[in-house]
Amino acid sequence: MGADHNRPTPPTPPGVRRILVATVVPLFVITVIAAIALWPRDGGPKIDGGSPVPRYHGTVTRVVTEECPPQPETPEGGPSIANGPCGTVTVRVEQGPDAGQQVETPIPTGPGAPTVAVDDRIVLVKLTDPADPAASAYNIAEHQRGSPLIWLAVLFALAIVAFGRWRGVAALAGLAATFAILLTFVLPGIGAGGSPLLIAVVGSALIMFVVLYLTHGVTAQTSVAVLGTLGSLVLTGLLGTLATAATHLTGYGSEDATTLSMFRGDVDLHGLLLAGIIIGSLGVLDDVTVTQAATVTELAHANPGLSRLQLYRAATRVGRAHIASTVNTIVLAYAGASLPLLLLLTADSRPVTEILTSEFLAQEIVRSAVATLGLIAAVPLTTGLAAVVTAAGRRGVTGPAAAGGGDVPAARTPGRRPADRDLALEALGGGRATHRYPDDHTPTHPPAGRPHREGGTETAW
Repeated sequence: MGADHNRPTPPTPPGVRRILVATVVPLFVITVIAAIALWPRDGGPKIDGGSPVPRYHGTVTRVVTEECPPQPETPEGGPSIANGPCGTVTVRVEQGPDAGQQVETPIPTGPGAPTVAVDDRIVLVKLTDPADPAASAYNIAEHQRGSPLIWLAVLFALAIVAFGRWRGVAALAGLAATFAILLTFVLPGIGAGGSPLLIAVVGSALIMFVVLYLTHGVTAQTSVAVLGTLGSLVLTGLLGTLATAATHLTGYGSEDATTLSMFRGDVDLHGLLLAGIIIGSLGVLDDVTVTQAATVTELAHANPGLSRLQLYRAATRVGRAHIASTVNTIVLAYAGASLPLLLLLTADSRPVTEILTSEFLAQEIVRSAVATLGLIAAVPLTTGLAAVVTAAGRRGVTGPAAAGGGDVPAARTPGRRPADRDLALEALGGGRATHRYPDDHTPTHPPAGRPHREGGTETAW
């Protein structure tokens, strides 16, 4: 999408196309039927948290600080009491029954309290005294974040569209589809008491079908990536089930999970842990599978003389380099999301072996290990499928189309077959150096069998 196709691309042979359609379409139909069967008919039981506290927008007009009163001394080693800041904040209320009026609130204190200044746009909560409903007071809850988030989202979208053009638009549409499936199917389905593992697998497969075909087009290359991603997802689910069973993880490895169990006892936290592993792996899996399918296609177009095995070996070398960096990405992503937990564990006085085998940290280790194993399996699976499809797509193609607009590949002399490494280097390098006449140094056309580098490589159905 958006590429300048200056040379004809050999179409996918009808036999290969029929095989891909016969494989992908039934899987998509099964996914849709499963999603309809598992679709939540209601949002599940609601948490009765009482009447919500009224929240109104306001703007800070004045901040007055004063010395805090002395605090009682705490025993040595006990928790310290926050001392300040103290004072009052004057806020102009913009909503509610007191809109347009100036109200005074205490300066927010305590862990996570917002720091306010004049002209800050904040959110007020109105608290009512249970003993005297007529008595009420305002407190500052947090800053208004709507406008900064909107501008950040606009910048995010403009950057993607400016760089990716129409493909960037498709990527944004795929992102919207991902959130829609998560918010309308996955989360409500788990909240309604459904199997988190089954809902996560079906939801991830649905996201994969919609996003990959929407972003990369309905091509044989995309279909290979879809099959590779789906196979790796299933394998990740199986590995996650075995790993969590072997390590006896319960799913209560975080404070959020424990809090959820207090309000929603019907949610399977062990299944929720597996669901998180699968959904978290999907974002990296489709990146690897699309890259491997595209790499095989590019290699085949760069050197049509490469055999199926040579395509697989050359593309697998690219996959190894990709995996080496992606593994670190997975670990850092989980570590970044769990920094407070990791800092808490470093302050623990227990031995390191006990900390590593605790529920809190073992859960993160299992997440990273299972996601990495599924990622590693995606490389040979997708590369093998892509090599088979690409080689079948070039079988029997002769003339200029076989070389992507160049000459027919020259027959190789028996006994002089280049090594796989040389073939891969030639393919990745886009051909040999330009030949020149010995006398006038005039460049000639590229050697036979070397395609021109202009144009795209996606093979449309």
